[in-house]
Amino acid sequence: MQIQELKLLNFRNYEKIHITFADHLNIIYGKNGSGKTNLVEAIYVLALSRTFKQANDKTLIRNGTSLTKIEGIVNANYQNTYKVILTPEGKKVKIDNNKITKISDYISKINIVLFNPNDLKMIKDTPSIRRKYLNIAISQLNVSYLRKLNDYNKLIKTRNAYLKKMYLNGNSLQSYMDILTEKMVEIGLEIYEIRKNYISLMNSHISSVYKRIATEGILKVNYTSDYENKTKEELMMVYKKNLSRDLTFGKTSFGIHHDDLEFILDDLPLKEYGSEGQQKNAIISWKFSEITIIQKEKNVTPILILDDLLSELDMDKIHNIFTFIENDIQTFITTTEIEKVSSLLENEKYKKIHVSNGKLEEV
Repeated sequence: MQIQELKLLNFRNYEKIHITFADHLNIIYGKNGSGKTNLVEAIYVLALSRTFKQANDKTLIRNGTSLTKIEGIVNANYQNTYKVILTPEGKKVKIDNNKITKISDYISKINIVLFNPNDLKMIKDTPSIRRKYLNIAISQLNVSYLRKLNDYNKLIKTRNAYLKKMYLNGNSLQSYMDILTEKMVEIGLEIYEIRKNYISLMNSHISSVYKRIATEGILKVNYTSDYENKTKEELMMVYKKNLSRDLTFGKTSFGIHHDDLEFILDDLPLKEYGSEGQQKNAIISWKFSEITIIQKEKNVTPILILDDLLSELDMDKIHNIFTFIENDIQTFITTTEIEKVSSLLENEKYKKIHVSNGKLEEV
């Protein structure tokens, strides 16, 4: 899978650009703040219709303008034109000028794997952040997963609202609560199985990848869930038992919305016992394992973005990482240190793109 052309209109600090890319290696370089990450962010938004940054879609629209357009020609088994249009009122997505009504029908079309320095949050931050990363990874493989997740989140919202209503109004129908809970359990069990299976796939690759990067250590990912080893009937009993507490607090205290991941290196939690370097290696191992999973499950090779990699790791680790970048992986590397990248890629053909104040120069 390769993105051949990219057109941007009013995207962050880019007013209007049209650029073509190499099928294999693309090196995007320039000073900090010049717009390197903005360029690969646009590719990411084209694929997933959302930014990888902690930002609202509205922040992607260039100051003083009313809309952003991102358009790209992508080759997979065949060629398609993809478009994302953002306005303060919302977003539209199109494939070959056909409007796609549901975002979930768009997201799995362009597969992309990104490494960004902020990805350390996957280890260091809260369970909700880890679930977000897991959801993005799975949604690129499984079209129905995102729909199930959206349905579950709507049910949680409805159930929480009804809990508050029941608490304030004692004559609310218990039968409606039972219907909501049963539906939530059914969808929750489906999501749990998909997540469990994905982590099983991840664990079949991640340790060998970690060893290639770090040369030593056994890495695995543990998945924990309230739904683990429970039948539908057992889960319904738990919700019944917890109803009094849920009524008091006005929210659902049990469910797959509390699922979590834990990175374990040599039987110790990386969050508590791992060095920063080990944590970075673990995240990169997750990313390259994602590539392998997509290749095996979908028979396509995703686009790879390595954003500011050189500032995060020593040269030996970077050299080991570059051994994973095979010729069929279209890769975008952003850097302030073009000489370092050039020395690492001296036997490779690559395209250089210089970025300066929102302007691009193909070298």
